Amino acid sequence: MIDIVVVLRAEDAVLDFLSVLADPGGAEVRVLIADSDVLLALPAGAGTVERLAAIAPLVGPACRRADPPDADALAGTIARAAAGGPARLWTHSPADNRRSRGALGRAAARAAGALPVRHAVGYSPFLQFVSDLDRPLSRELTSAKLEFVNRRCAHLLASDHPQHMLYTARVPAAERFFEATGPERERLFALLASLDEEAASVADPWEFATSPYEAERLDATAAWVTRHCPPGARALVEVGACEGALTRRLAFAGHRVLATEPNPLFRDRLASALAARPEVVVGDAELAALAKADGPAAPAYLLIEMLYYGQDPALIDRLRTDLVFVALEPEALRSGLHPWLAASKTWHAAEETELVGPRLETVCGGRAYLSKRGSLGVLLRRTGS
Repeated sequence: MIDIVVVLRAEDAVLDFLSVLADPGGAEVRVLIADSDVLLALPAGAGTVERLAAIAPLVGPACRRADPPDADALAGTIARAAAGGPARLWTHSPADNRRSRGALGRAAARAAGALPVRHAVGYSPFLQFVSDLDRPLSRELTSAKLEFVNRRCAHLLASDHPQHMLYTARVPAAERFFEATGPERERLFALLASLDEEAASVADPWEFATSPYEAERLDATAAWVTRHCPPGARALVEVGACEGALTRRLAFAGHRVLATEPNPLFRDRLASALAARPEVVVGDAELAALAKADGPAAPAYLLIEMLYYGQDPALIDRLRTDLVFVALEPEALRSGLHPWLAASKTWHAAEETELVGPRLETVCGGRAYLSKRGSLGVLLRRTGS
């Protein structure tokens, strides 16, 4: 049996897969280092010291480009490494918070064909994984890992590169692995992509349709909006409507809604899901576009769980409305909206209410769980209105 370890950088093979390299079974190991396109063969029977010495010269500078190859580019190399015999593949988690590693783990699993694949849990500070294989390192192996880091990766200990910098949490003393189906991998990858376009690579990446927490949050939000702004002839403007989980609830409550979503994949799913609801109009404008002088006038704007992405709260001043519903997790309110609101001469908080409290909840069919931090609603009213 050949173990094929596919990593972004050379040090990753030691940081997350030392237990594979040091397997006392003595299997042959082939390490594919993606950022330098090197396939390193470590023969059966080679000791840990010998294997680490072979990897050490391949550790690169922190500035090396971190873009991983795609599945098509990896497939041929993985096939050559397997050499037509029995093999298994080890690689990064699609949910590794270092997005370059996550993308490589996703691509390597796609490229593996029929080979069994195990993903290292790796660096995942926001998720707790239900793993399939845990390998606590002995003191001897832990010492070998730390010596490798200190001798061969000192420049990464001093680096501020977010993808490659090393510190305690990125040098585990117990290596954990899990197996996943193709759909699980895609969902794990999308779950960690909340700040980029790849979040839309799967439908319902945040599991609004199946999460009890999200259902409670959305139901409470729709009821909150309706309590202050009863359905009428003029449409509410929902900014960042995603796939329409809240839009659908508002429409069922009798509201007319202009639901705007700039991501084209989310917007297409939104339009498809609500095609039979004539009271919903779908648009593509971002908050900055809606805040222009010719933006739509509305009885209220809804900024629900969307002011996380660098938008300037001052844009709210230019919305053509006297009422804005904002919902965010508590810390985001304290650090972002509250300071702006305290300095504002245009808006005041007419109400602040808890829509849902914090909770731990499983994701991806129970493969992992995470903390949902709760949602607070703030009703902003234009001063003097």
